[in-house]
Amino acid sequence: VKVVESGEGGDQMTLSVDQRAIKAGDTVFQVHNDAMTEEHEMVLVKLKSPDQKVSILAGKHRVDEQRLKSLGEVSELKPGADGQLKATLVPGSYLLLCNIKGHYEAGMHTVLTVTE
Repeated sequence: VKVVESGEGGDQMTLSVDQRAIKAGDTVFQVHNDAMTEEHEMVLVKLKSPDQKVSILAGKHRVDEQRLKSLGEVSELKPGADGQLKATLVPGSYLLLCNIKGHYEAGMHTVLTVTE
């Protein structure tokens, strides 16, 4: 799955995938930070349901990762850098997000559906 992260501080930020649904099994996420100046990361989380609400830590502007089950992450990607995450996925809904301060709230998240 190709993941592209982009956006600079103060602007809208995006995290996009080249496929919205994939088959269950071994998956490789190829993550590219397309930003000019911002570091980004990608955290992979299994959701309990497709519409599960994600809580933001007040004052920290970050997602409460302790309340979610992280399956791994590509952390601190410098501008223009690439990273990779391998995971074995079972059917369900997954959240891909950047949890650097303020980035989730700026739009850096997407849901991936995994089918049989």
